[in-house]
Amino acid sequence: MPTSGPSGASNNDDAAGPEAAAGPEDAADPRGVTAPASAVESGATDPDDTTRPDIAPPVEPTVGGPSPVVADESPSAVTAVRALPEGEKPENPEKKPKKKGSRRAKWLRRTAYVLGVLLLLPVAGFIVAYLMTPIPSTAQAEAVKEASVFYYSDGSVILRTGTNRQPVPLSKVPKQVRDAVISAENRSFYSDPGVSFKGTARAFWATATGGSLQGGSTITQQMVRNYYSGLSQQRTASRKLKEIMIALKVGREKDKSWILQQYLNTIYFGRGAYSIQTAAQAYYGKDVQNLTPSEGAYLAAAIQVPTYAGDLSRQGAQGYMQARWKYVVDGMVQMKSITPQQAAVMRFPVPQKQKIKDTDGGQRGYIHELVEAELKRMGYTQDQIDKGGLRVRTTFDKNLMDDAKQAVEDAMPSGVSSKVRAGLVSVDPSTGEINAFYGGKNYLDQQLNSALTPVQPGSGFKPYALAAALDDGMSLDDYVDGSTPQTFDGSKVVNDDDEDFGPVNLVTATQNSINTAYVNIAQKIGNDRVMKMAEKLGIPESQLTANGANTAVVFPLGVIDVSVEQQAAAYAAFASEGVYHAPHVIRSVTDRNGKKRVVSTTGKRAFSTQVARDATYAMQKVVDAGTGTRAALPDRNAAGKTGTTSSGKQLWFNGFIPQLAASVALFRTDNKALSLPGYSSYGGDLPATIWKNYLVKADQNMSVKSFGDPSVYVGGRQYPTTPVQPRPRPTMSRPRTIAPSRPSSPTHIPTHIPTHEPTGGPPTGQPTGRVDESDPNSMF
Repeated sequence: MPTSGPSGASNNDDAAGPEAAAGPEDAADPRGVTAPASAVESGATDPDDTTRPDIAPPVEPTVGGPSPVVADESPSAVTAVRALPEGEKPENPEKKPKKKGSRRAKWLRRTAYVLGVLLLLPVAGFIVAYLMTPIPSTAQAEAVKEASVFYYSDGSVILRTGTNRQPVPLSKVPKQVRDAVISAENRSFYSDPGVSFKGTARAFWATATGGSLQGGSTITQQMVRNYYSGLSQQRTASRKLKEIMIALKVGREKDKSWILQQYLNTIYFGRGAYSIQTAAQAYYGKDVQNLTPSEGAYLAAAIQVPTYAGDLSRQGAQGYMQARWKYVVDGMVQMKSITPQQAAVMRFPVPQKQKIKDTDGGQRGYIHELVEAELKRMGYTQDQIDKGGLRVRTTFDKNLMDDAKQAVEDAMPSGVSSKVRAGLVSVDPSTGEINAFYGGKNYLDQQLNSALTPVQPGSGFKPYALAAALDDGMSLDDYVDGSTPQTFDGSKVVNDDDEDFGPVNLVTATQNSINTAYVNIAQKIGNDRVMKMAEKLGIPESQLTANGANTAVVFPLGVIDVSVEQQAAAYAAFASEGVYHAPHVIRSVTDRNGKKRVVSTTGKRAFSTQVARDATYAMQKVVDAGTGTRAALPDRNAAGKTGTTSSGKQLWFNGFIPQLAASVALFRTDNKALSLPGYSSYGGDLPATIWKNYLVKADQNMSVKSFGDPSVYVGGRQYPTTPVQPRPRPTMSRPRTIAPSRPSSPTHIPTHIPTHEPTGGPPTGQPTGRVDESDPNSMF
C-alpha cells in the first residue's frame, strides 16, 4: 500500500501531513469505495458528520456520615432535663420520625449543584478564553510565502523562484470551482459560525479517551491554522482550543468571501502547488479562471490527499480519486451549484502528466543568476527574492534570446572541445538594457556564464585607446609609426605576421589592427588617459590595474580581463554617440502589494558626439575592408573591432549598428589556445560570423539608420552609403607573433616617443609600406 504524507503545510485539522485526518467520505464513501489505508486516519473531518460519541457525565463521590445532633439550649429544654441512670437514653417527646425521602432530596440537590458548577465552569472558561483570544495581526511567514516571477520584456514568464504560490483574488476563481471546494471540505461554510461544534466535540472526546486527536475542521478553521501567526501545527488540545477561539472571531468579524480567498491562496494541493492558481497550472496547465467545473472538482478532492491526486500511478490512487471526485460532484448537485443533468455528462478529468521542471535548465539558469544578482544590488534580500512574491520585468527579449542561442550553436563546428565556451551579449545603446545574451548550452551542465566570465579582450580593447586619443585632440588623419618590430624601453612589440605598415593614420591603424601603431598612440597620450577612458566606459579600476597592466607598454593591446557584458556596453556608447549606459537586466520590480519600482536608465557622457562619430568611422572601415569583413551585414553598414590574443587563446568580435551593440567571445576554460575545425584562430573569423548571424535576425524589424559623419574623411572620399561585399577569409590559423599577453610585472613606459614618427601624412593619403589589401594574410 502507498504511504501518504507529502511535504507541505497541514491542510485539514491537526494531521502531521497534508493527507492525514481524512473525513468519513474517505474512510467509507457512500458509494462503497474504500480509501487506501495510508490516506485516512480514524475519525471524521466533515463537520456535517452526525456521528457523536456518548459522553458520560462525571461521577461525583458520595459525601458520607449523619449530621451531628445539636442540643436545644432553650430554658424549657433545660428544665426538662433530669438525671438518668447510667446507660438509659433520654426521651424526647417532641422528636418527629425522619422521612426517608428528605435525605435523598438533599443529596440530589448537592449533586445537581456540583454538576451545575462542573458544567458552568467550562462555559465560563470558554467565554473568558473567547474574550481573551485576539485575532492575530500578522500572517504566518509560510502562509504568505510567494514565488517571485521573472518575466521577459513582453510579459511572458521566464521562471518562478521560491515557494510555488500565486495568490489571486476570489473574483478570478469561477463560482463552480469555489463551490467544488466547499462541497469537498465544508458544505455548511456559508451558514456555520466558523466552527463545527459536532466535529470539535468529537475531537476533544477522542483526546480525552486516549484516542488520536481528531478533526472536524471547517474551512475557516483550516484557514486560521494555515494563515495566522501564533498558531503552530502541533497536535495539542491547547492549540486546538486557540484555533477554535480565533475561528469563531474570524467567522464573526470577517466576510466569508475573504475567508475563502485566503483559504484558496494558502492550502496545499499537491505537485508543489500552494494555491488554487498554481494548482490549476500544475494539474491542467491553465490559469484558475479557465478551469472547468469538472477540473475544479478534482482540485477540491485533492486537498485531503494531495499525494494521491498528484500521482495517479500510485497503487489505488486512480480509483480513490475517482470516488473522491464523484463525492464532490454529488455535493455540488446537492448545493444546487450544478444540475443533475450537468453532473451526468461530467467526466473524470485526468490531470496532465506532471512535468519535472528543470527551472534552471537551458538559458534560464543564467537568467536566474543575472536577475538575482541585480536584485541584490538594488537592495533586495535573498528572502525577499525567494518568498516575497516579486514580479520582475526583465529587459530580455524572448525572440532575441532565441536568435542569440541559434546564432552561437548553429555556427559552432562539430567536434569542438567541450572546454570551448562562447558568450554573446546584446545591448540597447539608448538604455543599456541587455536584450539578449548567450551564457552556455545548458546551465545544469555548465554553471559558468560565458557572458560574465572575464577574459583578455586583445585588440578589442584598442577602441578605448582610439577614443582617448581623439578626446585628447588627435585627429583621424594624424599619423603614427606602424612598422614592426619596435622596442619600447626593453619591451619588444610586433605586428601580426610581422607585417610592416610604416606610417599610418588612425583609421588605417584601426582597420588593420596594427599593434605598434596603437602602442605609439598610447605613448603619445599616456596610458593614464586610456585607463580613464576605459573607466568611463564601465571597466572598473581594479580590472585595469590588476598586475600593473595599466603601466605596461602593451596596455592598449588588451592585456586586462573584461567580460562580454562589459565589452558590449562599452561599444554601445559608440553607437549612442558618446553616452554610456550601465548595462542592466531589470526594467521594473513590483512587490506583492502592487508597489512598482522602475529602473532608471540615465546615461553619462563618456566623450563627445564628434569623438564617437570619428571612432565609429574608423571601426566601419574594420568591417568594410579590414579585419572584420565577415561581420558585414547585407542591408546596412556596421562598425566594430576584432580581438585576438596571444596564441589565439581568446577570440572576439565587438560591433554595433545605431540601434544595437553586441559582443561575441570564444575561449577555453583551461586557457589553452583555441582549435576550431574549419575556422582560423582569429576574432574576424568565427566570432564575426556568429555576430553577423545574430544581427541579421535581430535587425529584421529595425529601420536602416546611418552613422553620423566623421570630422574628416581620410583618403579624400566619403564612406560608402551602401554595404560592401566582404572579402574572402583564410580558413586555417597561422603562427601568432603578436605582442605578449598580460605582463608578469609592471613594465616601464618609455619617456620618449619613437623618433621615426612622421609629422604629417603622405601626400597621397595612403601610408607608405602599406600591405596590399587583397592579401588575406594582412587581416588581424
